[in-house]
Amino acid sequence: MANHQSAKKRIRSNNAKRLRNRYYGKTTRNAVRKLRSTTDKKEATESLPKVVALVDKLAKRRVIHKNKAANLKSSLVKHVNQLQ
Repeated sequence: MANHQSAKKRIRSNNAKRLRNRYYGKTTRNAVRKLRSTTDKKEATESLPKVVALVDKLAKRRVIHKNKAANLKSSLVKHVNQLQ
């Protein structure tokens, strides 16, 4: 158990950050999953910029690695371009 006030505060702030990161990560994963399951090109084209923005924010906050964000965005764009 933490013995110093600063260590206790660090535990609290780390827990808050972890919960926030989990929320944003889960929201983004759900958005990616929804975009991948979309078969309508118009709908997918409209939602692609929003999903890309979510992925970029996760990479900026270092929740996911920047290369993973780039790979995700690339695969999503490929998916949208292949739709009829």
